Amino acid sequence: MSYSALIAPGSKVKLSKYDPNYHGKYTKGSPEVPKKLATDLGQMCQLQEKLYAEGRQGLLIVLQGMDGAGKDGTISHVMSGLNPQACDVTPFKVPTPEELAHDFLWRIHKWTPARGHIMIFNRSHYEDVLAPRVHGLVPPAVWRKRYAQINDFEAMLAANGTRILKFFLHISNEEQKRRLEARVDDPTKQWKISPEDLPERKFWDQYQAAYEDLLTRCSTKVAPWHLIPSNYKWYRNLAVAGIVAATLREMHPKWPPPQVDLSQVKIT
Repeated sequence: MSYSALIAPGSKVKLSKYDPNYHGKYTKGSPEVPKKLATDLGQMCQLQEKLYAEGRQGLLIVLQGMDGAGKDGTISHVMSGLNPQACDVTPFKVPTPEELAHDFLWRIHKWTPARGHIMIFNRSHYEDVLAPRVHGLVPPAVWRKRYAQINDFEAMLAANGTRILKFFLHISNEEQKRRLEARVDDPTKQWKISPEDLPERKFWDQYQAAYEDLLTRCSTKVAPWHLIPSNYKWYRNLAVAGIVAATLREMHPKWPPPQVDLSQVKIT
């Protein structure tokens, strides 16, 4: 079952060709949706326990998308059932002065997952080919080099036992507007509104072009991009959970052998 558009390495991405309303064979309210989601979430938890016990490989999950695309919601509804002992979430916001004093990947590398662990990036190293490009914060000659540097960085992680899952949560301009308006009206979400949010909507087209380039240039064999139709939150959750569960199955973690000779163990 294909939940998303897997961006093939070398293909040129045009976001207007992907329908953010896509929901496959599933329909909202169908009993099949919560049943399938529950099955995948349960399998994720079981396989995570093996992954942690085995301690041989890690899983990095990258969530990117326009403001309001559902990064927080995906973490809340898909990842919250994972064991926090071996699963962490790291948000990447505006770089601090210390971070700006280093190369742009310095602040990223220290948060990559240890073996046996799952790390979720809420935004990521890809921010450094988005806002700096759209707002001219660095010269084009600088941000254009970052695509190859990111690919090399991810290849190094993969070669050292880290599986990488990258999700672009694809929403429409109209859906973003609706979700931002809902934040204004909801006291439980008003805290999410920052002074930069509304002015950033004027740069929708520029951000779409920047995302098209990063999806085109940085979908590789070891770290491909999954484009997730995300206008329907329930389908977004179903799609991401299905892919994470399938990936953990492919990683095939196994219970490690006992560290002692069990024939000599006597519990008194």
